Amino acid sequence: MPRLTELAHDAVRPVLGPGNVAIDATAGNGYDTAFLAKQVGPTGHVFAFDIQSEAIARTHKAVRAFENVTLFLRDHGELRDAIPEHHSGQVAAVMFNLGYLPGGDKSITTHAETTARALASALDLLRTGGVLTVLAYTGHPGGREEADAVARRLGELPGGFAIREVRSESDEAAPRLFVVQKRA
Repeated sequence: MPRLTELAHDAVRPVLGPGNVAIDATAGNGYDTAFLAKQVGPTGHVFAFDIQSEAIARTHKAVRAFENVTLFLRDHGELRDAIPEHHSGQVAAVMFNLGYLPGGDKSITTHAETTARALASALDLLRTGGVLTVLAYTGHPGGREEADAVARRLGELPGGFAIREVRSESDEAAPRLFVVQKRA
Protein backbone atom coordinates (compact mmCIF):
# COMPACT_ATOMS: atom_id res chain seq x y z
CA MET A 1 0.00 0.00 0.00
CA PRO A 2 1.32 3.51 -0.78
CA ARG A 3 2.31 5.78 2.08
CA LEU A 4 -0.59 7.69 3.61
CA THR A 5 1.05 11.01 2.71
CA GLU A 6 0.99 9.92 -0.95
CA LEU A 7 -2.65 8.87 -0.64
CA ALA A 8 -3.49 12.28 0.81
CA HIS A 9 -1.81 13.98 -2.17
CA ASP A 10 -3.65 11.63 -4.54
CA ALA A 11 -6.96 12.58 -2.89
CA VAL A 12 -6.54 16.34 -3.34
CA ARG A 13 -4.74 16.38 -6.70
CA PRO A 14 -7.94 15.92 -8.81
CA VAL A 15 -9.65 18.96 -7.24
CA LEU A 16 -6.68 21.32 -7.51
CA GLY A 17 -5.85 23.39 -10.52
CA PRO A 18 -4.33 26.69 -11.56
CA GLY A 19 -5.87 29.63 -9.75
CA ASN A 20 -7.30 27.58 -6.86
CA VAL A 21 -6.92 28.34 -3.17
CA ALA A 22 -5.65 25.68 -0.76
CA ILE A 23 -4.74 25.47 2.92
CA ASP A 24 -2.04 23.51 4.73
CA ALA A 25 -3.40 23.64 8.27
CA THR A 26 -0.23 22.15 9.80
CA ALA A 27 2.77 23.22 7.73
CA GLY A 28 5.45 21.21 9.56
CA ASN A 29 8.39 20.71 7.20
CA GLY A 30 6.52 22.31 4.29
CA TYR A 31 6.09 19.26 2.07
CA ASP A 32 2.32 19.60 1.73
CA THR A 33 2.60 23.38 1.38
CA ALA A 34 5.04 22.98 -1.54
CA PHE A 35 2.84 20.29 -3.10
CA LEU A 36 -0.23 22.54 -2.89
CA ALA A 37 1.66 25.58 -4.24
CA LYS A 38 2.80 23.60 -7.26
CA GLN A 39 -0.73 22.31 -7.91
CA VAL A 40 -2.44 25.72 -7.77
CA GLY A 41 0.28 27.42 -9.80
CA PRO A 42 1.30 31.07 -9.78
CA THR A 43 -2.30 32.27 -10.17
CA GLY A 44 -3.49 30.29 -7.14
CA HIS A 45 -2.72 30.74 -3.47
CA VAL A 46 -1.80 28.59 -0.48
CA PHE A 47 -2.22 29.54 3.16
CA ALA A 48 -0.11 27.53 5.62
CA PHE A 49 -0.25 27.46 9.43
CA ASP A 50 2.00 26.27 12.21
CA ILE A 51 2.51 27.24 15.83
CA GLN A 52 6.27 26.70 15.77
CA SER A 53 8.66 29.22 14.31
CA GLU A 54 10.97 26.32 13.42
CA ALA A 55 8.21 24.81 11.26
CA ILE A 56 7.51 28.14 9.58
CA ALA A 57 11.24 28.52 8.84
CA ARG A 58 11.38 25.01 7.36
CA THR A 59 8.27 25.63 5.29
CA HIS A 60 9.61 28.97 4.08
CA LYS A 61 12.73 27.15 2.87
CA ALA A 62 10.60 24.45 1.15
CA VAL A 63 8.49 27.03 -0.72
CA ARG A 64 11.10 29.68 -1.48
CA ALA A 65 10.60 29.06 -5.22
CA PHE A 66 6.89 29.93 -4.92
CA GLU A 67 5.42 33.41 -4.61
CA ASN A 68 1.88 32.17 -4.02
CA VAL A 69 2.19 31.14 -0.35
CA THR A 70 1.24 32.99 2.83
CA LEU A 71 2.67 31.54 6.05
CA PHE A 72 0.99 32.09 9.41
CA LEU A 73 2.74 31.55 12.73
CA ARG A 74 -0.63 30.68 14.27
CA ASP A 75 -2.50 27.74 15.66
CA HIS A 76 -4.65 25.90 13.10
CA GLY A 77 -7.57 26.49 15.44
CA GLU A 78 -7.37 30.15 14.37
CA LEU A 79 -7.74 29.27 10.70
CA ARG A 80 -11.09 31.03 10.32
CA ASP A 81 -9.74 34.29 11.72
CA ALA A 82 -6.74 34.30 9.38
CA ILE A 83 -8.23 33.40 5.99
CA PRO A 84 -9.75 36.38 4.17
CA GLU A 85 -13.56 36.23 4.17
CA HIS A 86 -13.81 36.32 0.37
CA HIS A 87 -12.30 32.79 0.31
CA SER A 88 -15.19 31.35 2.32
CA GLY A 89 -16.70 28.49 0.32
CA GLN A 90 -13.96 28.84 -2.31
CA VAL A 91 -11.11 26.68 -0.97
CA ALA A 92 -10.34 23.65 -3.14
CA ALA A 93 -8.33 21.62 -0.61
CA VAL A 94 -7.30 21.62 3.03
CA MET A 95 -4.62 19.30 4.39
CA PHE A 96 -3.86 18.41 8.02
CA ASN A 97 -0.97 16.33 9.40
CA LEU A 98 -1.63 16.00 13.11
CA GLY A 99 0.95 15.26 15.78
CA TYR A 100 4.34 16.88 16.20
CA LEU A 101 6.98 18.42 13.95
CA PRO A 102 9.20 15.62 12.63
CA GLY A 103 12.71 16.31 13.83
CA GLY A 104 11.39 18.99 16.20
CA ASP A 105 10.23 19.24 19.78
CA LYS A 106 7.99 16.20 20.32
CA SER A 107 6.38 17.82 23.36
CA ILE A 108 4.63 20.36 21.09
CA THR A 109 1.71 18.58 19.45
CA THR A 110 -1.66 19.30 17.94
CA HIS A 111 -4.62 18.87 20.31
CA ALA A 112 -8.13 17.54 19.84
CA GLU A 113 -9.79 20.81 20.93
CA THR A 114 -7.99 23.10 18.49
CA THR A 115 -8.12 20.48 15.75
CA ALA A 116 -11.93 20.28 16.14
CA ARG A 117 -12.15 24.07 15.76
CA ALA A 118 -9.84 23.98 12.74
CA LEU A 119 -11.86 21.19 11.10
CA ALA A 120 -15.11 23.14 11.52
CA SER A 121 -13.52 26.23 9.95
CA ALA A 122 -11.91 24.25 7.13
CA LEU A 123 -15.19 22.56 6.24
CA ASP A 124 -16.91 25.98 6.09
CA LEU A 125 -14.17 27.34 3.84
CA LEU A 126 -14.22 24.33 1.52
CA ARG A 127 -15.99 24.71 -1.82
CA THR A 128 -18.46 22.19 -3.21
CA GLY A 129 -16.35 19.35 -4.62
CA GLY A 130 -13.40 20.36 -2.44
CA VAL A 131 -11.38 17.83 -0.46
CA LEU A 132 -10.09 17.88 3.10
CA THR A 133 -7.51 15.35 4.30
CA VAL A 134 -6.48 14.62 7.88
CA LEU A 135 -3.46 12.42 8.53
CA ALA A 136 -3.64 11.61 12.23
CA TYR A 137 -0.53 10.14 13.84
CA THR A 138 -1.45 8.07 16.88
CA GLY A 139 1.91 7.02 18.30
CA HIS A 140 2.47 10.00 20.61
CA PRO A 141 0.74 10.93 23.88
CA GLY A 142 -2.74 12.19 23.01
CA GLY A 143 -2.45 11.10 19.37
CA ARG A 144 -4.93 8.24 19.53
CA GLU A 145 -7.45 10.40 21.39
CA GLU A 146 -7.07 13.16 18.81
CA ALA A 147 -7.57 10.70 15.93
CA ASP A 148 -10.67 9.31 17.65
CA ALA A 149 -12.00 12.86 18.14
CA VAL A 150 -11.49 13.55 14.42
CA ALA A 151 -13.34 10.34 13.55
CA ARG A 152 -16.23 11.29 15.85
CA ARG A 153 -16.42 14.85 14.46
CA LEU A 154 -16.40 13.65 10.87
CA GLY A 155 -18.97 10.98 11.71
CA GLU A 156 -21.33 13.76 12.85
CA LEU A 157 -21.23 15.57 9.51
CA PRO A 158 -24.47 15.81 7.53
CA GLY A 159 -25.00 13.85 4.33
CA GLY A 160 -23.39 16.56 2.20
CA PHE A 161 -19.95 15.03 2.78
CA ALA A 162 -18.36 11.82 1.51
CA ILE A 163 -15.96 10.47 4.14
CA ARG A 164 -13.37 7.72 3.79
CA GLU A 165 -10.87 6.44 6.34
CA VAL A 166 -7.69 4.52 5.53
CA ARG A 167 -5.98 2.72 8.38
CA SER A 168 -4.07 -0.42 9.18
CA GLU A 169 -6.32 -3.22 10.37
CA SER A 170 -3.40 -4.91 12.11
CA ASP A 171 -1.71 -2.00 13.93
CA GLU A 172 -3.76 0.21 16.24
CA ALA A 173 -0.81 2.62 16.63
CA ALA A 174 -0.54 3.20 12.87
CA PRO A 175 -1.51 6.59 11.43
CA ARG A 176 -5.06 7.10 10.15
CA LEU A 177 -5.96 9.04 7.01
CA PHE A 178 -9.37 10.68 6.70
CA VAL A 179 -10.51 12.00 3.32
CA VAL A 180 -13.58 14.22 3.16
CA GLN A 181 -15.18 15.57 -0.01
CA LYS A 182 -17.83 18.25 0.17
CA ARG A 183 -20.76 17.38 -2.08
CA ALA A 184 -23.36 19.72 -3.57
